[in-house]
Amino acid sequence: MQVPLIRLQCGVNSYDWGKKGQASAAAKFAAATPAPDFAIQDDRPYAELWMGTHPSNPSLDLTTGRTLLDLVEDNRSLLSPGVAARYGKKLPFLLKVLSINKALSIQAHPNKKLAEQLHTRDPKNYPDDNHKPEMAIAITPFEGLCGFRPLNEIAHFLDTVPALRQLVGDENARGFTETVKSTREDESEGASSKNKKALQKAFNGLMSSSEADMTAATKALVESASSAGADFAGGGVSSTTGSVLAELVSRLHGEFGPDYGLFVLFFLNYVTLEPGEALFLQADDIHAYLSGDIVECMASSDNVVRAGLTPKFKDVDTLVNMLTYSYAPIDEQKMHPTDFPYVTLNRTAYSSGSAVMLYDPPIDEFSVVRSLLRGEGSKATFDPLDGPSIIICTAGKGKISVGPTSEEIKEGYVFFVGATAQCVLESEGGEDDEFITFKAYCEIVDHSNGA
Repeated sequence: MQVPLIRLQCGVNSYDWGKKGQASAAAKFAAATPAPDFAIQDDRPYAELWMGTHPSNPSLDLTTGRTLLDLVEDNRSLLSPGVAARYGKKLPFLLKVLSINKALSIQAHPNKKLAEQLHTRDPKNYPDDNHKPEMAIAITPFEGLCGFRPLNEIAHFLDTVPALRQLVGDENARGFTETVKSTREDESEGASSKNKKALQKAFNGLMSSSEADMTAATKALVESASSAGADFAGGGVSSTTGSVLAELVSRLHGEFGPDYGLFVLFFLNYVTLEPGEALFLQADDIHAYLSGDIVECMASSDNVVRAGLTPKFKDVDTLVNMLTYSYAPIDEQKMHPTDFPYVTLNRTAYSSGSAVMLYDPPIDEFSVVRSLLRGEGSKATFDPLDGPSIIICTAGKGKISVGPTSEEIKEGYVFFVGATAQCVLESEGGEDDEFITFKAYCEIVDHSNGA
């Protein structure tokens, strides 16, 4: 039987928005277990490290050179019968490290039904038929756009940013602000439905404006951001100051020139994350990443519907029509990890800062555990899971053990752990060193007995 601990060699994708050379965590992690022809080039952007069985960039067993997909197809016990029965002979999740130097697309990911339709209609741009809910956990300070802002903030910007109002259209803008005022104290489903329809109409007005009008409005917007500074956009709102907005407009214009994304940012929450903080993005949620390094986990898919801040294929009509138009403050969209219950922590005298935290989104395909072990000898023993795991080390060094098999693990090393295997992580750093790993896994929980 296949030993359920397999060190992986993982491929890195080079996209224009990635960090260059050694500044890219994705590149550095790939170089820790390099392909024979891989060497980091200082002037080349490295965007994504992929870890999983997705055929676009499958991970390889470092020892045999076989793909992880081949291994789990040949030995379904590595997945567990429950996972294999539901998801077939592949991992149900894809784990990535993203290193973001410049914004990557105003986008959303389709739900399962829409993904099937898009794949049938346009397999070139929608390469599979799966949905793609995803979670982002910061490795370094991160910034992005996530979900629609509270409606009073959007109304504020429609009143204080003339170039935005021009593209949305005065009638759409006026209808939106009147709807928001009329439902301000109403929390009923009927009021929410009215708000979402008004939001969709305003957003569609922006996205359906002509290229010529958008280019002219961009010129006015950039000039206003440059001259107004902290007073830009009426001084901003409590969640995003005028200074922040002015800098974002200037930066994004420098990266992309005239672009609808410069105006979309007034509709979306601006979010910053510190290491360990996280976001979960449901299917059909609009978002864009702006900067930083993150661990990203998603259902195993490569479907993206884009509408701005990208040179890639854009599908604006699909994006506008697929969105849920849910709106909320960004704090409501952040994830709040909890202590992982299925682990035993053995701490040394000086490792009290150790922690094992669970990020558990409301879907079945994946959960992620972030382990921080401080000080030599600090150890985390994970109970066996009835499903597969992939573990990447993002800082420090230590040892990973499954049964009698033990291997070195350090920054950039990636391992696959088969189902029903107890896994032990042990720090080998000094007193002040942090040994940080991320463990993505899937386990089918049987609720038939009330469990």
